Amino acid sequence: MSSLSFRFTAGRCLVALSLCALSAASARAQTESAPVGQIETAAVDSTITETILVAGQRPGPGLWKVSKGDHVLWVFGTYSPLPKKMEWRSKEVEAILAQSQEYLLPPGATAEVGFFRQMAMLPFAIGFTKNPNGAQLKDLLPEPVYARWLVLKKKYIGDDDGIERERPIFVADTLFHKGLEQAGLGSGGREVRETIEKLVKKNKIKMTSTEARLEVDDPVKMLREFKKTPLDDVACFSNTLARLEDDIDAMRVRANAWAKGDLEAIQKISYADRDGACNSAILNSALIQSRPGLKSVQAQVQESWVAAAEKALAANATTFATLSLKDLLDPKGFVAVLQAKGYVVEKPE
Repeated sequence: MSSLSFRFTAGRCLVALSLCALSAASARAQTESAPVGQIETAAVDSTITETILVAGQRPGPGLWKVSKGDHVLWVFGTYSPLPKKMEWRSKEVEAILAQSQEYLLPPGATAEVGFFRQMAMLPFAIGFTKNPNGAQLKDLLPEPVYARWLVLKKKYIGDDDGIERERPIFVADTLFHKGLEQAGLGSGGREVRETIEKLVKKNKIKMTSTEARLEVDDPVKMLREFKKTPLDDVACFSNTLARLEDDIDAMRVRANAWAKGDLEAIQKISYADRDGACNSAILNSALIQSRPGLKSVQAQVQESWVAAAEKALAANATTFATLSLKDLLDPKGFVAVLQAKGYVVEKPE
């Protein structure tokens, strides 16, 4: 019997949590954030998009230093979205990696589903993204929200009657990434991590998973229940609309601040909580809360990463890791937990 492992980051894929994994399992078996607050940097008119989006080679922010004695964990803060035309390169990161003994992969969670269970899931994966009982968006959304959706749908997606039958949480995800694409922004966080992992392999550095292990003992039943279970995902949908209506310029400002390594500017920026609203729609659902192995997933993810970081700090003179910038700046985030445990944390200058 074989099994597949699926990874959920603290960002986009966590929106669907283990359900995203179950959908991915079926596909593989067949083929093998509320409006942002005021920011102190002035917004930029969308007509000069090309002049605000940085291009060329950029270093990103400096490294966070976590230490105990002479053992150091260096943490690089990733961010998404970033300008599509930007090429990331940090000589500081390259130098630290050259002397590191271990690289901690980003936090996340995995759920293993055996091959035969994957095959059993196939019939139930069809229609996974659709609303229960054939409902359409206009049936689920308040009229003012639906009217705003039609405006943004026309702008970013165009004619697509099929999407009207999908759950708001999945429509929001599609709309958001279409909007980013038109704004000249892309999923730069992933590309940065991929570049770092190439350097890790080049330097033959030990790579360590920090993922929490989730228990999914009834994937077929879970899929069947999900297809029948309504979700409280209107807030997720509304927040996504607000981000695209009001926050595109602010996203560009944040992307530029990251690319230039301007930590002072980054720290002045309020982060919208689109992901939080969308994650909550899944994580707080009865479907998840009724399964002990899937409750408190975010806490499990943090605990697993912190444990891996402490182990690496004890064993190595130098360790390297990546975390999202939002997690690094979170007063209750991963690095904050290490600081509370007595580790010395120094932010980049």
